[in-house]
Amino acid sequence: MVLIDPFITHNPAAPVKQEELSPTFIVVTHAHGDHWGDTEALSRRSGAVVISSAEISGHASSLGLQAHGMNLGGSHAFDFGRVRFTPAWHSSSFGDGRYGGMPMGVVLEMGGVRLYHAGDTALFSDMGLIGARGLDVALLPIGDNYTMGPDDAIEAVKLLKPRRVIPIHFNTFPLIAQDAAEFKRRVEAETEAWCTPLAPGESLQLQPS
Repeated sequence: MVLIDPFITHNPAAPVKQEELSPTFIVVTHAHGDHWGDTEALSRRSGAVVISSAEISGHASSLGLQAHGMNLGGSHAFDFGRVRFTPAWHSSSFGDGRYGGMPMGVVLEMGGVRLYHAGDTALFSDMGLIGARGLDVALLPIGDNYTMGPDDAIEAVKLLKPRRVIPIHFNTFPLIAQDAAEFKRRVEAETEAWCTPLAPGESLQLQPS
């Protein structure tokens, strides 16, 4: 099991408890509390390897966790597939103010599927380069205020050109409330992608293109 940004314990929308999960790898895009989240507890209990920036991985190692540090533009093949980190326009620090390195998005290649998780980010034109290799699915924030809102996320879809879009980072609390059904309607009307909003606990089986 590979987890990305496991924000569970203090997440009012989380449908599971972290004790129910046993990941082997945890990918962390940046150090904010709603992304680092339960990483320490999960890794300590399951032995999961933390894959992240050099700074976050170094912090994980200092806590006695297994970690693999990477940086923007680099890729590495793991047992489950290949990880490549991409830029994200955001910020990154732990709750105590410790610097968490550059915020990142990540492209995962697993089982013939190429998945892009944008992390927390603003819209940026180089998303066109990220999508140039072909994407089966893109997970894009739509919450606004802290990240892209729906309008910019639509522009991101046009640049990335994925087959399918899953909106993320919205409706956790009122400030980032969004209408996922309306976003789906717009994605499918204004781009060539399918959009699949997922409620907490729902799953989607992805097939290679």
